[in-house]
Order: sequence, then structure tokens, then C-alpha cells
Amino acid sequence: MTNAPDDGERGISPAIALYSILGFWLFYAVLVTLRATVMGFDAPYELAARRAIVTVIGIVTTWIFYLMLRRFDTKPLSVRVVAAFSLAAPFALAMASANFYMFNVYDPVNIFTDGDRMKFRSEEHFALIQIVEDAISRYFFLSAWAALYLALSYASEVHRTERRAARLERAAQQAELRSLRYQVNPHFLFNTLNSLSTLVMRNKPDEAEKMILSLSNFYRTSLTGDPLDDVPLAEEVHLQQLYLDIEGVRFPERLTSVIDIPADLMTACVPGLILQPLVENAIKYGVSRTSSPVQIRITARADGDLLHINVTDNGDQPPGDADRGSGIGLANVRDRLTARFGDQGRIAYGPREGGGFSVLITLPIIRQSC
Repeated sequence: MTNAPDDGERGISPAIALYSILGFWLFYAVLVTLRATVMGFDAPYELAARRAIVTVIGIVTTWIFYLMLRRFDTKPLSVRVVAAFSLAAPFALAMASANFYMFNVYDPVNIFTDGDRMKFRSEEHFALIQIVEDAISRYFFLSAWAALYLALSYASEVHRTERRAARLERAAQQAELRSLRYQVNPHFLFNTLNSLSTLVMRNKPDEAEKMILSLSNFYRTSLTGDPLDDVPLAEEVHLQQLYLDIEGVRFPERLTSVIDIPADLMTACVPGLILQPLVENAIKYGVSRTSSPVQIRITARADGDLLHINVTDNGDQPPGDADRGSGIGLANVRDRLTARFGDQGRIAYGPREGGGFSVLITLPIIRQSC
């Protein structure tokens, strides 16, 4: 059983959350220490030690706050925002209480003057007021970290959605390419079987047997690879030569072929059977419609980073407006080039000067994927 690919976990990772918490509390510790230095508080080392303890307590409390927020990662953003700013209140109150204990309750003699201690003991609700005031400031501190967490979490969710969309787009493109590629073989087989039937009806068993053998060789070669894989141009040309051999049985006196491709371009990668509909069209419209000899030429040339492959014939009855839309042919090639190469894959076709028909396909030169 194959598992679906993971698009990444929701929210941010614990490592990133921990780094952000440590960064926030380091900033807090530095800021408060600078404030104490500027104001000239007594017992700076005692204050620094207790401040370090409060910072550790704050880190642990914020980490627990993070663990609570993670439970809402699958919820809508509005719910996560409400949860973050609501949960920040009790955690801020807990940190303020710890801070009050460390600086006002636990051994205050070393830090505060007698006047401060008397105020602490005599003023009504002094402890509560101090804790609430400190909790308000720490609430904004926690809210700032929660806002950062939500921003990072939302960005992670956006990236996750983009990765999923890209994966689905690739799957759709691959499905389209497979569909277009699988159109070619049945179409070719249908035409070949028609030709084979004609040979049998004309009582030409030797030619029919030769065509069957050629057909077998063609399918043995063409069906071995994945429909999404590119093939070297040399292999694609070899397949078209096998097909021309099959059609040569039908038109032994009329069909000749020429392949003129530089050796250095034979290693370029092209979609499998991309030339098949072009050669079929040349046979259908260039050879079968005339009683005169017809030459089919397959040529290729490089133009910078682009490869131009031309399939031409010199038949005297090229396809016209009445032939448009009859079969998959050129539309299949156009769609495959667009799906595979985007704007860099193009097809142009039309009658040739002096007679015949020409089809030119353009695609990027690729040498490492086939």
C-alpha cells in the first residue's frame, strides 16, 4: 500500500517555536537588565540571579502556552487568534505571580529598604495590585509572541497549501500527458490494422506477414518505456523508421524516406512518439492520395537552446480546410508540447512552396532526462 505524500506538518515545528521563545525571553532579560543598570538599583547581582530564575520560569510557561496553542493548529485562523489572546491572560497572570514572589516575598531584605517593606506590609491589596499591573505588561509580552507564532504558523500553512497545489498540478499534468500519449498507439494501431486488412483482402500474404512483423517490432520498442519519459531523438527516429517500414509494405513504389539529423542532436531528449502523428499525417495526406512517388523527410536543427524538428512531404494533395478536425494528429502534438514545455513547445504547419506539406515542432534542447 502506497501512502500519499505528506505536504508537511501543520503549524510550526517545536524547534522553531523554542527558538522564538528563547529569543523573546533573551530580549526581555537584556532589556530589564539595562533598565536596572540605568536606574542604579542596589544589589545588582542578587537582582540578576532572581531575574534569571524569572526568565527560566517565563520560558517554561511560554513553552506550555505553545503546547496549548498547538492544539488549535487545525482550526480556522479566527479561532486560533481568539484562543491565543484568551490563553495569554492566565499565563501572564501566572508569570506575574512568580515574578512578585521572587522579588517581593522571597527574602526581600537583601533588596528592598525598610520603607519599601513597610509599604508592602501596610498598603491594602498591595500584592494584588502589583501582580495585576505586572500581569498586564506580561500579557502584551505574551500576546506579541503569540502574534509571531500565528504569523509563522499561517506562513507555514500557506507554504503547505502551495506544496499541495503544486503536487496536484504535477499530478494533473502527468495525467494529461499520459492521456495524450496513450491516444497515439490506438490511433496508429487502427490505421495499421486497416492497412493489414487491405493486404489480406488483396491476397498478399507475404506483405501482410512482413507488416505484422514490423508492427510487432514497433510495439515491442514503443511500449517498453513510461509514457511520461522522454527518449533520445535517435530512439524516436528509429521508431518512425519502423513505422515507415510498415507503410512501405503498403506503398512499395510510392514511399521513400530521408532522415537528415546531425549526430550531435540525436542525443537530445524528446517526448516519446511525438513524431508519430506527423509521419502518419504525411502518409495519410501525402502518400495515400497520390499515385506519384512521395518523399518524406525528417530533419532537425539547433537554434540556440531550441530544437527544431521538421517533417515534410512533397505530395501533390496536401491537407486543406476540409481535413481539419479529422483525428487526433496535430492537435495531440500541440497539446503534448504545451503540457510538457509550456510556451517553449510550439508547432507550426502548412503547405510548402512548390508542393507538399510541412510540420515544424519546436522544443527546448534537453540532454539529461532520457
